[in-house]
Amino acid sequence: MLELILLLIIIFLLLILSAVWPPDSPWAPWWRTNRKIAREICKLAKITRSDLVYDLGCGDGTFLITAAKEFGAKGVGIEIDPLRVWIARIRVWFNNLLNKVEIRQEDFFKTDLSKATVVVVYLVPKALEKLLPKFKKELKKGTRIVSRKYELGIKNYESRIKDNLFLYKF
Repeated sequence: MLELILLLIIIFLLLILSAVWPPDSPWAPWWRTNRKIAREICKLAKITRSDLVYDLGCGDGTFLITAAKEFGAKGVGIEIDPLRVWIARIRVWFNNLLNKVEIRQEDFFKTDLSKATVVVVYLVPKALEKLLPKFKKELKKGTRIVSRKYELGIKNYESRIKDNLFLYKF
C-alpha cells in the first residue's frame, strides 16, 4: 500500500512539474491542448479531409481526434512517452477513429515528415529550434505548420498569428 501511495505522489509531482516547465528546457512538458484550441488550430490551418496532419508530441491525442472527427483529416501522432501513447491510442479507439488516426511511439526527430500536409507542434523553443532544419529538409511546398505559443523564428514564409497560434506555410 505504501508503494502505491508513493507512486501516486511521484506522478502528482511530475504533473505539477510539467505545468511549470521552463520554456528554455530542451525537454517538452505535457501541456494539453483542449478541444477549443484544437478547433482553432484546424480553422487557422484550413484543415480538410484531404489533409494528413502530423502532431509532434501528440500527448493524449486531443488535437488529432478533433481534426479527424470534426474536420475529416487523417492524422499521425508522434509521442515518445509510452504512457501518453497508451492514453492516446485508447482515446482514438474509444472515438472509433482507428481508420483515421495512427499514434506512433517514436522520437519525432527521427520521424519522416515528408507525407505531412500539416504539422502541429506545441513544443518549447529549444525543441523548435532543433526541428527547423528538419522541416526545411523534409516538408514539401505548401505544407502548413502551426506552432502553439512559440514562434519558429523563420522568415520568408507566409505566416499568421491568432490567439497565440503561429501559422507558417512552406
